[in-house]
Amino acid sequence: MNTILLVLALTLFVLGYMSHASTKRRREAVKNLGGPYIIPILGAVHLAYQLNPENYFEKATEFAKKYGDLTKIWVFNRLVVVNGDVEINEQILTSTTHISKHRLYGVLNDWLGNGLLTSDGHKWHSRRRIITPTFHFKILEEFVEVFDQQSKVLVECLSTKADGRSAFDVYPFVCASALDIIAETAMGTKVKAQTGDTKEYTGAVEEMTRMMAWRFLRIHLHNDLMFAILHPFKKMRMMKNLRIMHDFTHKVINERRERLEASLKNQLKNSADNQDHNDVGTKKRMALLDVLLQSTIEGEPLTNEDIREEVDTFMFEGHDTTATGLSCTLHLLARHPEVQDKLLAEIHQVYGKDDVKPFSLMTLNELKYMECVIKESLRMFPPIPMVAREIKEDFKYKHSKLGEGIIPAGTELIIGIYKMSLDENTFENATQFIPERHEKPLGKSFEYLPFSAGPRNCIGQKFAMYEMKVVLANVIREYELLPLGEDIKIFMGIVLRSRTGMQLGLRRRTK
Repeated sequence: MNTILLVLALTLFVLGYMSHASTKRRREAVKNLGGPYIIPILGAVHLAYQLNPENYFEKATEFAKKYGDLTKIWVFNRLVVVNGDVEINEQILTSTTHISKHRLYGVLNDWLGNGLLTSDGHKWHSRRRIITPTFHFKILEEFVEVFDQQSKVLVECLSTKADGRSAFDVYPFVCASALDIIAETAMGTKVKAQTGDTKEYTGAVEEMTRMMAWRFLRIHLHNDLMFAILHPFKKMRMMKNLRIMHDFTHKVINERRERLEASLKNQLKNSADNQDHNDVGTKKRMALLDVLLQSTIEGEPLTNEDIREEVDTFMFEGHDTTATGLSCTLHLLARHPEVQDKLLAEIHQVYGKDDVKPFSLMTLNELKYMECVIKESLRMFPPIPMVAREIKEDFKYKHSKLGEGIIPAGTELIIGIYKMSLDENTFENATQFIPERHEKPLGKSFEYLPFSAGPRNCIGQKFAMYEMKVVLANVIREYELLPLGEDIKIFMGIVLRSRTGMQLGLRRRTK
């Protein structure tokens, strides 16, 4: 049965290839680009199906070395251009025209809907405009207290591993902390992921991430019907995970709605002096969910589905990417004691060793070396290892070596962030952890893209940087990180993953 379906799918692809009027024009447009040998009609489908999450980065690096930083790959009548060129990056990422996400992001639609991450056009502009003010520095200042509180819970949870001799994977601990932080700051709700029972939710996110990465690299499974027919049990697992995650999201939305309604009633009853406190005595903070619940687009309030899309997007992006970045940073610090010592000295210099000053945006900005450490970790292990765009209009470029050229409409453009980060032509000693390289501005602004760039850059990058600084400061002050366990062995996911986790050891510091 599976064979028949695959043959049918292949036949449809071939017919589409032969009937596609623009194929010849597109071939002519990219004839100046290097690329692998293609089989008539099939293209390089044989290479596409050699890819898997474990070998993706290795193969991408091999392709770039062999065919250049701008490589074309035909799969049937689909044209994929893989880009690792700084000049092309700048032109495509700063464009206000070429902002449409790649069709493979459609695999996420059942999970994230058509929110800020996956939408484009008018809807994307409207959502971006609504959400951007939630990351204003005045609001971020209020969130610092949450970063501190939840990272201290993390420090306490890590105490069970601080025997000085046992290796463990720090990622699950950091992930739970990041989930607590994003829930309280962006959603206005405590979920107690570190001390309570949300393992079902975080487990569902982890499994969904792996499944999405697996589907990304299998073209025929981008179609949801084909996925359900060929892999019915995986489809059932996906639906179960979706129910877990969506139920969690709806619970968060409903709780915040009730709190807002109660807060409004309290404001009518209480005096002006008490209007800046909620019913449990803690200072109110503007949260992303508050903005969504009170926002309108063209005079109309957001629907429950609109809100769920953005809530799910931020609950996913706001904890998983930051958790990966933080875990990789801790792993690297454990293996570079001289960097760890220098970082601890800076923390003591800014906050004191005994009578510790509280965190604020101003003092966090003084942690210059810590910022270099984080940037270097994000360079070596960018949580989002690639971004992809759908070129809907001809993209005309100018290049110092290639001259003027066109990437035609209909092209799938992939920007290899991870590959570029470890390019020896861009970064000297690229495989070495050298935070000092970030003490001066990098030579070219589009060679380092952990938060992407241009109109579709990461909206929460300042939030993430401040969060990571507070967490690192609290962990490093309390524990010495030890080089125990296996090294990171990356594989491709929506967010970068490691087959071995992010392992290290801990020993409590003596006062």
